[in-house]
Amino acid sequence: MTNRPKKLLRQVSDATRLKHYSYRTEQTYIQWIKRYIFFPNTRHPKDM
Repeated sequence: MTNRPKKLLRQVSDATRLKHYSYRTEQTYIQWIKRYIFFPNTRHPKDM
């Protein structure tokens, strides 16, 4: 079994839970990140 890195949104979710942010804050962060990713025609954030 290979150790694949976690997806970006999963990393954000884990980080917000670790910091004890509210669920609503976590969802807001994820929605804004999705908007940021889809704005430049779905390029990967590493490529921007």
